[in-house]
Amino acid sequence: MLVLLPQAIVDGILLGGIYLTVAMGFSLAYGVLHVIDFAVGEWIMLGAFAGLTFSQWLHLDPLLSLPVVFALFAAVGWLLQPLLQRVLSGSRGRPVLMALVFTFGLALAIRGSALTVFGIFTHSLNTVLSQGSIQFSWGSFFLTIPLIRLAGLVYALAAIAALNYLLKRTDFGLAIRAVAQHKEAAGLMGVNIKRTSAGVYGLYVGVSATTGVFIGAIVSLNASMGPDLSLFAFFVVVLAGMGYLAGVPWAAFLLGLIQSFFLIYFNPSYVLLALFTILYAILLISPTGMFRKGV
Repeated sequence: MLVLLPQAIVDGILLGGIYLTVAMGFSLAYGVLHVIDFAVGEWIMLGAFAGLTFSQWLHLDPLLSLPVVFALFAAVGWLLQPLLQRVLSGSRGRPVLMALVFTFGLALAIRGSALTVFGIFTHSLNTVLSQGSIQFSWGSFFLTIPLIRLAGLVYALAAIAALNYLLKRTDFGLAIRAVAQHKEAAGLMGVNIKRTSAGVYGLYVGVSATTGVFIGAIVSLNASMGPDLSLFAFFVVVLAGMGYLAGVPWAAFLLGLIQSFFLIYFNPSYVLLALFTILYAILLISPTGMFRKGV
């Protein structure tokens, strides 16, 4: 079984790259808007079906749909955020609870609509990278790196680099950091709170949807895939520390490694049990995440 160890580690890192993009947007949305979005899995699912529809209509590689999917869902998020803000503003001191209720209802509506439109069947996104792989061997060890999973990791790292540049080198990023630190003070300093909040939610929805294209190409897609993905995103963000962006990559790669090891060495049906046992144990020691910097 030791022969499979390098493959388990590589698969875990590649899986972690996919979870990284989802959790980074989720964590950013929470840090700025204080919204725990239970619809994150549904945004991913819709993004995957958007990539599938794009490839079927235009007969092009689904990966070419990434800019279109991002722009489309970023616009949806931008338009939806004022409605979410209206719900929060009327929450009578319970914005977090109302955000949970609103996004949970939104997730149910999206999932039901997707089941009506796309049915219960499982689909797959075939890209030019789907069948290719890079293979290494030395001694008794053999390692296979699927190109589509490698592309997902490269996309994740590029997305993180772009987000880091946005937050630290642009005026919009400065506004985001100001709103995340103290919304009222940022407003008094001239930051447009509504526009910044809508931009953050649009960015989060767009990134989540484009990640769905990769997940559909790597695994498969169906209209009921959202809840598991929401659980994985929630696991990463809570483990890293709610709102602590720097901890997200470590938590995402840890999730990928745990899942990979269970798929290879143990029973895959126990993955969720193992994840939340680990999460429970860590939060008993450090309620603000494994780096003790969450909120």
